Amino acid sequence: MTFKKFIFQLHKILGLTTGLVVFIVAITGCCWAFRDEIESTYDDYKKVQPQDLSILTPTQVKELAKAVFPNNTIHGTVFKKADDAIEVIFYDAEPEFYQSVFLNPYSGNVIKVDNHLSGFFAFILKGHMRLWLPKAIGEQVVGASILIFILIIISGFILWMPKKRKNIKQRLKFDWKKTTRWKRKNFDLHTVVGFYVCSLALLLAFTGSIISYNWLKYVVYKSAGGDKVPAFVIPENNSTPTENDSIIPMDYLIVKLQKENPNAEAFELHYPKTKEESVYVEVSNSKGLYYDADYRFFDQNTLEEIETPGVYGKYKDTQLAEKILRMNYDIHIGAIGGLAGKIIAFLVSLLTASLPVTGILLWYGRTYKKKQKAQKQ
Repeated sequence: MTFKKFIFQLHKILGLTTGLVVFIVAITGCCWAFRDEIESTYDDYKKVQPQDLSILTPTQVKELAKAVFPNNTIHGTVFKKADDAIEVIFYDAEPEFYQSVFLNPYSGNVIKVDNHLSGFFAFILKGHMRLWLPKAIGEQVVGASILIFILIIISGFILWMPKKRKNIKQRLKFDWKKTTRWKRKNFDLHTVVGFYVCSLALLLAFTGSIISYNWLKYVVYKSAGGDKVPAFVIPENNSTPTENDSIIPMDYLIVKLQKENPNAEAFELHYPKTKEESVYVEVSNSKGLYYDADYRFFDQNTLEEIETPGVYGKYKDTQLAEKILRMNYDIHIGAIGGLAGKIIAFLVSLLTASLPVTGILLWYGRTYKKKQKAQKQ
């Protein structure tokens, strides 16, 4: 067996094995691309009438939200602008629970309860992440299939390369005539489209694999020269609790940060799980982007800022390796390039979804043709 024949067999077997998974992941990724833009057309409940009053403190917000879901865990509380509702995010892994309570920041009234596990985009995300299968099974199937898809892209490019350079032009365009049969058209759709999307499809697949596998994240980070702990680390307090329990320093933290960062989009405060753990706040600096957020940690007794040994700290202190990890998600969904980047991600995902379809049709056409020849003989 020649090298190209071996690559062809590898490409065919891997493609037939993972084709359905790749199709689902690509189509759902395509649908996810403009989620923020679509949801913004019907999320008026997130806005309130600004008032000349103090907003609720984190402790007050916690008490009000816990009255709605007393048996669930608060993941974080999001404070935005004067005309934005406060969002309290609840999350539990087992049994899976993911809902948000939106409160009026001045009166404390519950505006809306939003279940993130229901609705169109929740359905799309479950398909993209785990094929609507149980989490433990589906995530492994998707992760392994996308790693295999990377091999499919590489092997497909090797097969695309013609033996002679003068034939390259024929592989770069559709040269269809009235007499061109559908099999030839299908072949061109698979090879020409595959060539033009392969580099960006490889990028989406690789960034998706980094999200799926911590070991790959570690390899990428260390390969880029990173020397910090490649994980999210919440440091402990530097002080001991004070005797005066009536004063809660955390309640002054959001107002303090809003004055320091008037242009920030949002402040997501996370309540300490123990008396030893510091308070951490994720400061979003850009709308629709995650990579340039500041992760800041404060002693819960004194509000003294504490540095973390992990890669997620202040963005201005990040080095190349940290930037690569931080940008991974924004690259994966195309947000790194703004609206143009999302359009590109949408088109690449849509065209990538076509490749398993045209590939299976190629396989079926060749197999069916062989059977016809055998029957005639």
